[in-house]
Amino acid sequence: MTDKIRWGIISTGGIARKFAAAVDLVDDAEVIAVGSRTQQSADVFGDKFDIPRRYSSYQALVADPDVDVIYVATPHNFHKDNTLLALDASKPVLCEKPFAVNVGEAREMVAKAKEKGLFLMEAMWTRFLPAVVRLREMIAAGRLGDIQMLDADFGFKAVYDPKGRLFNPELAGGALLDIGVYPIALASMIFGKPRRIQSSARIGKTGVDEQNAMIFDYEGGKLAVLDTTVTAATPCEAHVIGTNGRATVHGMWHEAPGYTITTPDGASEVFDMGYGGNGFEFQIQEVGKCLREGKTESDIMPLAESLEIMETMDTIRAQWGLTYPMED
Repeated sequence: MTDKIRWGIISTGGIARKFAAAVDLVDDAEVIAVGSRTQQSADVFGDKFDIPRRYSSYQALVADPDVDVIYVATPHNFHKDNTLLALDASKPVLCEKPFAVNVGEAREMVAKAKEKGLFLMEAMWTRFLPAVVRLREMIAAGRLGDIQMLDADFGFKAVYDPKGRLFNPELAGGALLDIGVYPIALASMIFGKPRRIQSSARIGKTGVDEQNAMIFDYEGGKLAVLDTTVTAATPCEAHVIGTNGRATVHGMWHEAPGYTITTPDGASEVFDMGYGGNGFEFQIQEVGKCLREGKTESDIMPLAESLEIMETMDTIRAQWGLTYPMED
């Protein structure tokens, strides 16, 4: 391994721009190559982020012998194919969330990574934020007592575009896969896989879910109450509630700049753990650490859990009768 982990990025969209900006904040990482479907797009992206190698195809990018690891930043429906392309070229992969469209695709990705002995991780960046790491440690230490409930929402009002990735079924659009994966992954981190799932959704005129609500039931009657929407702005709050107190995550909870613990008697303690970048830098650090240690997956975001999250989302969509064209 070189002094710096050398990244290649597949795609030049908004999430790829956030990622490239975050790499600049990580001392032992750099983006050396970007791949797009057109040379013009690759050049514009390369100019913006001072990336020396610009490729007009994803195949050319993954063939670059100097690229250590690939970040897949394409829409959901391309995650499987792009990840397999990189793995077949013997490149480790960080794949943007949701990991895939369904668990069948995700299993193919995991099987290929294991076959090739390569690192693979879902880019659930929220899990690596300092406040979430500390909250996880406090939960494990029993600071909140026995966790009984999670209440989390995530919603924003998107500009309606039936051909855009949020509303287009051809791109596996909808609130669940795009942002529902955040509270579902938070529930998974705290409780594991739900024992029973109840859910409801409003399916829009393009055939994808525009808003949804979910209740997850766990052993001992523990509950996660979650809702997401792409047609209205919600508070974007998360409350982790235990027998000895509750943790309220500050601000937009998926960005987690900090949290407040409130005990049953009303006493509170604030943990302000802001960060200077956009938050993606911490998952980049995790990938670099894993690669340097020769790991093929992260202990913090393991592949088995990504598969469980995909299974959960498959179950939810089945309750709504929602499938995508690529699944037919």
